[in-house]
Amino acid sequence: MKIAISGASGFIGSSIRKQFTQNIVLEREDSEEKILEKLKGVEVVINLSGASVMQKWSEECKEELYSSRIDITKKLVRAINKSDVKQFISASAVGIYPDLKACDETTSVKVEDFLGYIISDWEKEANKCEKTTTILRLGVVLGIKGGTLDKVLPSFKMGLGGIIGNGQMMMSWIDLDDLMRIYEFVIENKLDGIVNAVSPNPASNFKFTKTLGKILHRPTLLPLPMIIVKILFGEGSIVLSGSKEVYPKVLKEKGFEFKYKNIEESLKHLVVS
Repeated sequence: MKIAISGASGFIGSSIRKQFTQNIVLEREDSEEKILEKLKGVEVVINLSGASVMQKWSEECKEELYSSRIDITKKLVRAINKSDVKQFISASAVGIYPDLKACDETTSVKVEDFLGYIISDWEKEANKCEKTTTILRLGVVLGIKGGTLDKVLPSFKMGLGGIIGNGQMMMSWIDLDDLMRIYEFVIENKLDGIVNAVSPNPASNFKFTKTLGKILHRPTLLPLPMIIVKILFGEGSIVLSGSKEVYPKVLKEKGFEFKYKNIEESLKHLVVS
């Protein structure tokens, strides 16, 4: 099967290119006509475009966060609708769900902040696709060559890791290996609609922190006060302070088997192996 990937140079995109070796890279600068030309013979398009939210949100940054998702998705959808592509899998995020509430794909969502606003518009544009369309709402993706774990691992190895705030915020996560298998599963089963790409067992920040410290045999005694997080990231601090407890109802009902079901299994596999 030949696939095309938008956002192929990122952490997840690089892994997808290794997983699906018959791939075409769609560049951000490609015109709609160029994309349409590249889509000849392509059966599935995977959209991962989007600037990282893990930064301080200036007004310029917020414009980039929005345009790097919405504008590119619009262009992709227009080209896909003119092509022979059979399935469109567009990334989204669990940040669209409300805080402090157990959620699955049946949970009604309401835009409460800028992140939710971006995600909502992102999904609306993806859903204009006339082919089988999967909205894959990603949790925190755990891997060792990018993403959140890669950023915090050095400080934890030095014994400088600690909980954020009171540590009670829930984190909906997914092991990178399981995420690659989810992409395969979604394609093989032609799943459409919203699919939560998260582990069945979300973890609190306290659980994540203490488990990683235990695996590394390092202390985790230095908490990061929320006030410092807000100073460092400004409005973008909602990415770290939000509490998202999200479950993969669709994947479980369709029979997907997670290889790494809990945070300890995932971290051991990533950090020790």
